[in-house]
Amino acid sequence: MSITVVIADDQAMVRQGFGALLAAQDDIEVIGDAADGRAAVELVRAVSPDVVLMDVRMPVLDGLRATRELLTGSDRVASKILMLTTFDIDDYVYDALAAGASGFMLKDAPAAELVRAVRVVATGDALLAPWVTQRLISEVVSTRRPRPAAPGATATLTPREREVLEKVAEGKSNAEIASVLFVTEQTVKTHVSSVLAKLGLRDRVQAVVYAFENGLR
Repeated sequence: MSITVVIADDQAMVRQGFGALLAAQDDIEVIGDAADGRAAVELVRAVSPDVVLMDVRMPVLDGLRATRELLTGSDRVASKILMLTTFDIDDYVYDALAAGASGFMLKDAPAAELVRAVRVVATGDALLAPWVTQRLISEVVSTRRPRPAAPGATATLTPREREVLEKVAEGKSNAEIASVLFVTEQTVKTHVSSVLAKLGLRDRVQAVVYAFENGLR
């Protein structure tokens, strides 16, 4: 089955360029695009794509607010949202990730990286590359005052699960965590899934946010 994608960006050239790139892939189908955040919200609710490429800054409704509308509340959608921006990491991106966006990429990333990002996000394994995590840590999270850990939630984690969460927050991939902890990659995936379930988190991105906001790093 093809991965269905909606592209939301106020620049027609970006929509067309990304659309052509993704449509050239055998396993990806672009099923719509939108030039502003409000149109994006309406389109996503109408066609339910697997993945939404969402520009951070758009007219009418910016990408952050559009993401919040789509991913929070009782009428939230199941679509995965991958944030796109020409700017570096800032509070807009942090808030989008906290709201449930599944990843973040700069628009000038190599074409192959964008295609890979769509595939990764579509599988439910949120995209937060190590370099993005480190920038998020140094430029955003470090400027916010950490909140105390919630004993009721964190106490449910086993020592190994807590250790895995800490490694995730460092920006390490499953393979890297497996190497450090001397376990299999599948074991790491199992631990990550357990951590998300116990803490009530949507994905790996929110796990990073949780770890830093609750003083686990």
